[in-house]
Amino acid sequence: MSAATTTPVEPSEVPAAVPTHLRHFIDGRHVDSLDGATFEVCAPASNLPYATAAAGKAADVDAAVTAARRAFTEGPWPGMQPKDRAGVLNRIADEVERRDARLAELETFDTGLPITQALGQAQRAAENFRFFADLIVGQTDEAYKVPGRQLNYVNRRPVGVAGLITPWNTPFMLESWKLAPALAAGCTVVLKPAEFTPLSASLWAEIFAAADLPRGVFNLVGGIGEEAGAALVEHPDVPLISFTGETTTGRTIFASAARHLKGLSMELGGKSPVIVFADADLDAAIDAALFGVFSLNGERCTAGSRILVERGVYAEFVERFAARAKRIVVGPPQDPATEVGALVHPEHYERVLAYVELGRREGRLVAGGGRPAHLPTGNYLEPTVFCDVPADARIFQEEIFGPVVALTPFEDEADAVALANSVTYGLAGYVWTNDLRRAHRVAQSVESGMVWINSHNVRDLRTPFGGIKASGLGHEGGYRSIDFYTSQQAVHVALQTLPTARFGTR
Repeated sequence: MSAATTTPVEPSEVPAAVPTHLRHFIDGRHVDSLDGATFEVCAPASNLPYATAAAGKAADVDAAVTAARRAFTEGPWPGMQPKDRAGVLNRIADEVERRDARLAELETFDTGLPITQALGQAQRAAENFRFFADLIVGQTDEAYKVPGRQLNYVNRRPVGVAGLITPWNTPFMLESWKLAPALAAGCTVVLKPAEFTPLSASLWAEIFAAADLPRGVFNLVGGIGEEAGAALVEHPDVPLISFTGETTTGRTIFASAARHLKGLSMELGGKSPVIVFADADLDAAIDAALFGVFSLNGERCTAGSRILVERGVYAEFVERFAARAKRIVVGPPQDPATEVGALVHPEHYERVLAYVELGRREGRLVAGGGRPAHLPTGNYLEPTVFCDVPADARIFQEEIFGPVVALTPFEDEADAVALANSVTYGLAGYVWTNDLRRAHRVAQSVESGMVWINSHNVRDLRTPFGGIKASGLGHEGGYRSIDFYTSQQAVHVALQTLPTARFGTR
């Protein structure tokens, strides 16, 4: 299988007014790196650079943290009434919605995601800000009264400067997942977006300015994870880090943060099972399984990339699933007909191709496996389906993060649960059956942070999001996000003189 090839980006493929140089945003100003360092940013459909970006180092991160710390200690944001912060968040949502077509256009160009799916991500970003605007106004905390003796209540305060490190898959929406609750809680922030996809993140500054977010509350430092990201994790004035990304990087961040006893929330990799029992609605299960692993180009942490099917319907499922996979439209990301676009970067593309070659030895290829003939350049891969994959195969055990799926039969409920739990990851799971008792039994037996029954990944923003095992540490979502970005102080008030042992009176 050939590696990614490059041709010049056609002018018609480049969105209008795309900047040719992306800068940091620190203390209300766009600035270059203090040492002038830059790196190139490529378009996935061609792999040619379209811009340079400022490459942040420790000194740039320090400048951003200093600005955020000053905005926290001297600025109005942490002390504003929740309803006033909520007003700003709702204006941010307005601005995101007003720009949703532009955001989708830039996201598609920068990530390779199909334009129709990128538009949905932009709209979800606005929803995140509206949700946390409502949540912070409705926030309540415990108060306990010991009649006639004591009143006890919880005083909640923003933690300080939040370090936010975000991934390259659906970057704008995932940035909103962290920015919205951090700002709602009253924190100031330093965002380090993924170096592969910095384009849509560059829009946050103008969005926040239009919404009247105070100066210094939002800061952005671009750069390589090992430099800018590491400096943010190490900085002594950043008390907490929220990270989304792959597990190996998460382990490095965990070790670094431990030295400073920082608060951590990490959503890491996944190898999520889809369990299909013989009594399931196969039409619905196939629809959901195809969408779950091939939408967003397969570059999604909750992808159902292991499909476990009961032996009685396994052959039928494989035949129908493979036939549908072959008909999925792979094409230019900006084409509304495209269902799978270009993978994000040639480095990642080569990694996914290596797993496809491995899969040819570990399973039976029944769909895809190569570059589409009509797309000779760019990071394109046909939706790829392997069946009869044993549980010890690497394509069964390891996260691929692309449009590649492994199908495996199981014999009974116990076998299904054992296969589902036989990997190091534990982010999501999907169970398909019309037996309600079995559905709950299996869902509660799957080792994962989230499970969907007879559904693909449709998430209520009030619910916890996160994984167990190698898939993460901590949960965010709903009030859990507010818990992460705030500290809780118990205040105890005496309502009368309380009896106290009188030391030193003898």
